[in-house]
Amino acid sequence: MILSLLGLALAADPAPSIPYEKYTLQNGLEVILSPDHRLPLVATDIWYHVGAGYELPGRSGFAHLFEHIMFQGSRNVPEDQFFPMLEGAGATFVNGTTDFDRTNYLETVPANQLELALWLESDRMGFLTDTLTQERLDNQREVVRKERQQSTENVPYGVAEEQFYKLLYPAPHPYNGVVIGSHEDLQAASLDDVKTFFKTWYLPNNATLVVCGDFDESTIKATVEKYFGNLPSGPEPVVTTQLAPPITAEKRASFTDDVELPKLYLGWVTAPVFQPGDADLQLAAQVLADGKSSRLYRELVEKKQIAQSVKAYQYPLTYGSVFAVEIIGKPDQSPARLEAEAWQVIEGLRTKPPSQDELDRAWRSTKARVLRGLEELGGFSGKADTLDYYNHHTGDPGYIAKDFARYEAATPDSVQKAFASAIRKDNRVVVDVMPQPKPAGGAK
Repeated sequence: MILSLLGLALAADPAPSIPYEKYTLQNGLEVILSPDHRLPLVATDIWYHVGAGYELPGRSGFAHLFEHIMFQGSRNVPEDQFFPMLEGAGATFVNGTTDFDRTNYLETVPANQLELALWLESDRMGFLTDTLTQERLDNQREVVRKERQQSTENVPYGVAEEQFYKLLYPAPHPYNGVVIGSHEDLQAASLDDVKTFFKTWYLPNNATLVVCGDFDESTIKATVEKYFGNLPSGPEPVVTTQLAPPITAEKRASFTDDVELPKLYLGWVTAPVFQPGDADLQLAAQVLADGKSSRLYRELVEKKQIAQSVKAYQYPLTYGSVFAVEIIGKPDQSPARLEAEAWQVIEGLRTKPPSQDELDRAWRSTKARVLRGLEELGGFSGKADTLDYYNHHTGDPGYIAKDFARYEAATPDSVQKAFASAIRKDNRVVVDVMPQPKPAGGAK
């Protein structure tokens, strides 16, 4: 059924449309309601308009740390009961994530358990710090420090990837490094620091609630008002983050790691999300490395057989996106060889437009990925999250038609022009990783 719907949507010209109503409570909380009665489920999705990109120097990791703390209990929710209460009520999805530009919290529950999800979200939005103790902070700080070890320091290429972002976004820009922050900043955080962060950013007037699914359309506004209407607003948060400074000369770094294969990172700071050039670069990334028919795959993996895998992407961000190429080489290949061969492919796209067939494939792949997500009410890239995403970045939850129009307006010439302007040798970051030398005698 999903595949047939997907095929029909891909063949049709009109962009998908998600019905919704948007309004604002007196305390400033934005509410987006999207009825969908296909299944007796409801997804709630709250975006707080704060992420790692809003942190001040010396405060890295606060946004992600708070994502953890938000599940630890609030005035009326006992410690560590957030997940059990939802799972006991039949929730099929419960999660939270932090990125540079936002933090979100998502639940999908049976329709008759919507009020439970709204009550839990409202209690932690309004009353989290009532029960935030030094012990809870210390516990979650240690959890996050261990997570950093597992996700950055003790994983293949993790330290190099962190340095890759540090070179792309030099300090004091808050995109510098990784979302999870540094050990030093996390360890230095006091209970007052963390409470101040919450009271600054976790406000009704700095959040958007999406309710999507099989709710009673005649009572939903009263239900939302019941749980969120009495929460006090606060001063409008002051955002100090600026656009990332342009890179004016090539930057390089080399690392060794406990890995078996060499890896190469090439990166550029590019057009912010939804700004001119952003969509063209996303299509260019698809042309370069999406699937076995892509240019980098054909040339480096199949023809020359020097690479194990290739990857290219435009990571869209508010204060300067990242266009990146990542190549894992075969055991006997040097980063210099990988770089030279990859640049030859990149230069080909800089100097000559992609074919219309390449562009069409890139757009079909992008469109299919979006449409697959919209088959779900909740979860990552589901309908609720999509409404929140567009609202966060454009102020228009229904921006999907305009977003699709950006890609449909792209031409081979516009993609090549955007790519040649943004992707150059003199504004790139190059990071390579080589396996650590083996001990003498081949000892393990």
